[in-house]
Amino acid sequence: MIIFPAIDIRGGLCVRLVQGKPENETVYSERPAEVARSFEDCGARWLHVVDLDGAFAGTPRNLAVIEEIAGQVSIPFQVGGGLRTIQDVEKVLSLGATRVIIGTRALQSPDFVRELLGRFGPERIVLGVDARDGLVAIQGWAEVSAVRALDLLQQMKGIGVTRAVYTDIAQDGLLKGPNFTAIEEAACQSGLKIIASGGVSSREDIQRLSSLGRLGVEGAIIGKAIYDGKVSLQEALWLARESETGEEDVSQADHPLPGRS
Repeated sequence: MIIFPAIDIRGGLCVRLVQGKPENETVYSERPAEVARSFEDCGARWLHVVDLDGAFAGTPRNLAVIEEIAGQVSIPFQVGGGLRTIQDVEKVLSLGATRVIIGTRALQSPDFVRELLGRFGPERIVLGVDARDGLVAIQGWAEVSAVRALDLLQQMKGIGVTRAVYTDIAQDGLLKGPNFTAIEEAACQSGLKIIASGGVSSREDIQRLSSLGRLGVEGAIIGKAIYDGKVSLQEALWLARESETGEEDVSQADHPLPGRS
């Protein structure tokens, strides 16, 4: 299983929100690109980057930070937040992102996703499904649609999407554990590769998610648990690697985050 340490950007800063609410913000660093580099130094194979301002505004707002991250790391990273036009997707990919996450526009326009798949291929386009009580939330989680998350996952599978980030909003940022039932259903019923997001907060969570790899759960996004020291990134990577190989890795020295506020 792949561990995706998360870098959420708001106002150019590395922050975390609770359940996506701007008023529940904690600033962790003034230099997101240095945080990205520290994650790579710890052994991360992928990064998960979210332009929160972009998600709320409907168009990217932190392109300079994304470009800086691309200049600081050599590992691949995925970017989400406000990507609702072909031009915005092209811009983010041209800045160095490996793939982009499409959420709101996927619900609004399946044809938009078809066009992206045709232009860039399924390895560069990831579906983002943010669910609240099983229904798809859009516009930076500000609105909840009447569409079931499972229905959207299945629809996007039908047009050629191969991978989705599935976030349970109710669990996000609370450090109370993921919604394992919803994650398992998403993987089993959609046939997509699922990257789980929301609530990962302990080694037990990581081990349990790793056990779902046989069902199609290929990764887990971890944010607040790393920033608050509930789980070190090194430990998370070790647990995920152990689940794949059965081998232990004793190199778990701590690396503090730079620019901590």
